[in-house]
Amino acid sequence: QSSSAFVALNTHPMQSQTVRSYRSSGVLRLNRILFDPSEIDIASPECGDEFIACVTLPKNDYRTIHVAKILGLRNGDTLRAGSVRCPRLEEANELAGLVTDDATIMWLPEGKIKKAQPTANGEPPGSLRIFIPKSPKTLLWGDRKKSQMTEGDIDLSTVPPVSLLLALPRPLQLGRILPMVTQLGVDHIILTNAKKVPKDYFGSHIFRKPEVLRGLLVEGLAQSGDVRLPNVTVARQWKKFMEDDLEHLFPQDDVVRVIAHPERREFGNDVSSIVANKARRMSDIEFP
Repeated sequence: QSSSAFVALNTHPMQSQTVRSYRSSGVLRLNRILFDPSEIDIASPECGDEFIACVTLPKNDYRTIHVAKILGLRNGDTLRAGSVRCPRLEEANELAGLVTDDATIMWLPEGKIKKAQPTANGEPPGSLRIFIPKSPKTLLWGDRKKSQMTEGDIDLSTVPPVSLLLALPRPLQLGRILPMVTQLGVDHIILTNAKKVPKDYFGSHIFRKPEVLRGLLVEGLAQSGDVRLPNVTVARQWKKFMEDDLEHLFPQDDVVRVIAHPERREFGNDVSSIVANKARRMSDIEFP
């Protein structure tokens, strides 16, 4: 089964002058440890004057295991961390969207383990406490884009937001696609019905369990270093979406609509029709 992706690039007139620049070399910041704002404790007495809050993760948490087994960090080491920001709820929690490259860790040994460091086989010794430093080491994501730019970084404020309209794939494929799309920085994902999409795909556990969907999105964010969750819209009725919602969400005067589809060639005597249907590169797209 094949499906085509409709890409909408939200832009405004000033952004039409922007030329995207890509990192040619240097360190790509990956694997930011992300928290939900509800996990952050701002009242812990252990924060002192140096930290604004802390997060305590249990021994069997996947983030705790990653810090011990993959990163191999010890007490006092630092890591990149952040709190997830949901666009629809970003104003509801002031702790959403925090980002820092200097969070400090402390191991809390449990059971028979006495040393506050990963074991010989890389297992965590117990719970993990992560301390979030005060400003300027910790900022909201929007502030970081303006004040913490380093050589080779992309100024995300100049990159047009991207929305992706995708015919719903098989649940197994969807579970692989969502982290990758999120990692690429897509702001809005619309999953819709199509002629070859079975109706039972919409009954997948990904849609029945919100925590599964959110987990897939957070997985992509952790790889990209971003903290902004994309919006996800499920449109079960293709015709209704195209007739009632498409123009409202993506007005032709404000966005560029791009259909990502293989080039179609017309075989006939009309040579002009072949040229007219020739596929265009994204670099050739003119923004409104």
